[in-house]
Amino acid sequence: MTAGELVSAYLAGLERADAEAVLELFAPGAVVHSPLYGPKPATEFYPELFADTSRSRLTLLGVMEGRGRDGAALVSFWFHFDWRLPSGAAAPFDVVDLAELAEDGRIATLRIVYDTVDVRPVFERETGTSWNPATEGE
Repeated sequence: MTAGELVSAYLAGLERADAEAVLELFAPGAVVHSPLYGPKPATEFYPELFADTSRSRLTLLGVMEGRGRDGAALVSFWFHFDWRLPSGAAAPFDVVDLAELAEDGRIATLRIVYDTVDVRPVFERETGTSWNPATEGE
């Protein structure tokens, strides 16, 4: 699967809230690092995200390919996420996802990068949850 195909399949599954389709793109034991949910196994992250989503529209803005310091293949993709929470409240943001790929081409680690200044208050009000990276592991 090419980087473009991987990104297209991922964004399509994400937009449909199709956990099965998204998780097929991840290697066993894959971890997602999210600014709102913290680090979680992909198998936990996507069901939680989709439970907190009433609708989403995604617009791809760019795809980049490279290699990590250890030689692992990296794919980064920049997109606009028009996210709607269960009540319909809007929580849109622009995001870059950085996928480190396993040898079989599936995602081993996904790091989600975006500014949560506008999203976090809506998310916390909607879900009644919060995550503070400074207290992670305490």
